[in-house]
Amino acid sequence: MADKVLASVRTKFVERISNELIKQLLDDLLEDVVLNEGEKDAILEENKSRADKARCLIDTVKKKGDEASRKLIAHLQSRDLMLYSTLGLSSVQPL
Repeated sequence: MADKVLASVRTKFVERISNELIKQLLDDLLEDVVLNEGEKDAILEENKSRADKARCLIDTVKKKGDEASRKLIAHLQSRDLMLYSTLGLSSVQPL
């Protein structure tokens, strides 16, 4: 469910997220063991533009399933409530 919600907000997420928020979310997901150090580094180093980093982040988390997607959504809510609301994510139940 949450992975499908992420898929539905992908375009807006990519358009609106900041570089700083991407880094914060990567740190949060690393701490939650959703991502490992290599995945985090790959997202940051292999993608030059902010939009490409955002695409890679959301796609990587989506592929890991519903629980990983819910964690990303929960971290987005705590880090940037305005973006969370703009994306319409309040309908998803966090962990």
